[in-house]
Amino acid sequence: MAIVRCMILLAAMLAGAHAQNFPSRPIRLVIPFSPGGATDVPGRLIAQKLADAFGQQIIVDNRPGAGSAIGSEIVARGQPDGYTLLLTGTPFAVIGALYPQLAFDPARDFAPVMQVALAPNVLVVHPSLPVRSLKELIALARAQPGEINYASGGSGGAQHLFAALLTSMAKINLTHIPYKGSGPATADLLGGHVKVGLPGITIVIPHAKAGRLVPLAVTSAKRAPQIPEVPTIDEAGVPGYDAAVWFGIFAPRGTPAAVIARLHAAIERVVRLPEVENGYLASGNLAVTSTPPEFGAFIRNDIAKWSAVVREAKIRGEQ
Repeated sequence: MAIVRCMILLAAMLAGAHAQNFPSRPIRLVIPFSPGGATDVPGRLIAQKLADAFGQQIIVDNRPGAGSAIGSEIVARGQPDGYTLLLTGTPFAVIGALYPQLAFDPARDFAPVMQVALAPNVLVVHPSLPVRSLKELIALARAQPGEINYASGGSGGAQHLFAALLTSMAKINLTHIPYKGSGPATADLLGGHVKVGLPGITIVIPHAKAGRLVPLAVTSAKRAPQIPEVPTIDEAGVPGYDAAVWFGIFAPRGTPAAVIARLHAAIERVVRLPEVENGYLASGNLAVTSTPPEFGAFIRNDIAKWSAVVREAKIRGEQ
């Protein structure tokens, strides 16, 4: 027993020394989406400022594919030393349900570091649809079940999930039209080929001002500061609705707690920098922070929530 206690003490001392010297070399930040996507904005803002804080290079490594599974697996299999991190978002909570043959477990194989941003979408309609509120949309959809279509950026993506949650909670039937990305979906929405959509705030604002889209409600639990006049879906007629794209940072499971704590402290300071918060707002995001245990609890709840939506709506991941 004495030998075991000595080994435990030695391991703790080594972990503490590692954390004190961390980081002593560049950190790899894997983003499991294509360059230029929504996750790149918070990812690259954080990478730049974190490099300044640590005095070490933060290498952004985009690894898209399989609904974020490819990049996520790289980190799940990475060394648990704090030098390989994952910056991902809402798809992380649903890949297990969409791709049941994953080689890793999103709930088990990662150490949560911190949530860093939140981005609500906006429920909009084309002006040709004769509704100007969520209650009117619900009434029309109930009068014309399945006749109103909505666009999403792809099957199993955030827009699809948010709409599936809305149709379930509002007890309405809308027809899903999936596109290969949010760009084509927005183009057809603007052209009136589809009547309903859930784009991001930065897409909606200029088109709403020009009268090309009519915003009905934001998907988050709170109103968005960029468009404070637009109510939430909860306020507008579907109590309890809450859905927003989130972004957060993970390390591989087994990363020492002292290293997680050092990463968390540095990232929290970075996220609260005025230039980072302003950069977030300009890109439709909101700065958010959380402790590792809080983020872990959030992820567990989000996985359960969206897995239930996937099952109920019979959503399948794109192959």
